[in-house]
Amino acid sequence: MPDSSIIEIQREVIETSSNLPHFIGSWSIEPLTLCDDLIEFFETHPDNQAQGKTAGGLNLESKNSVDLTIRPRELRQNDHLAVRRYLEALFACHTDYLAQWPFLQDVLPRAEVSSFNIQRYEPGGHFQKLHSERTTLATSHRVLAWMTYLNTVEDGGTTQFVHQNLELRPRKGLTLIWPAEWTHAHRANVLDSGLKYIITGWFHFPPRSSQ
Repeated sequence: MPDSSIIEIQREVIETSSNLPHFIGSWSIEPLTLCDDLIEFFETHPDNQAQGKTAGGLNLESKNSVDLTIRPRELRQNDHLAVRRYLEALFACHTDYLAQWPFLQDVLPRAEVSSFNIQRYEPGGHFQKLHSERTTLATSHRVLAWMTYLNTVEDGGTTQFVHQNLELRPRKGLTLIWPAEWTHAHRANVLDSGLKYIITGWFHFPPRSSQ
């Protein structure tokens, strides 16, 4: 049997109708049981869950989800093993993203991840508000956004990048990295049935004191 402790990634190609680059990196991560472990982590920490908010606060017409925020200081806790293993896979994807776009490696030789979320969407859930990840001075440190679908969704719940004319269906283990800028405005369309789980956050510039 394969060693389930070994995490692997496989680069994927997103097909578009244009020959221009869309700068959205995509990978599948293995083992897929890591996604199951993250869902279990979410469900076994109900006290840390809260109604999802946008930058403007709570607005169910803009975003309807249940979020669990994970803070860097919590990663050493024993029950965060699945999260730590996931971050290993994520940073492997980030390294491969830089290999595809070497200029970025000069701009961001060392990226950091701050607090991030595991999110659950229930039927009718969405993040319908069109948004990007760097829109204010408070978010200007963000360079890249990232997300992994933790389960496969068949009925709604797609991710739509409007300027790239891309609509992606959630597939278990599919991991995306894309620029945080307005050029990659996106939304999460309404989930029609079932549940949808994702883990998502940002790569950002490190604090000046740690450079």
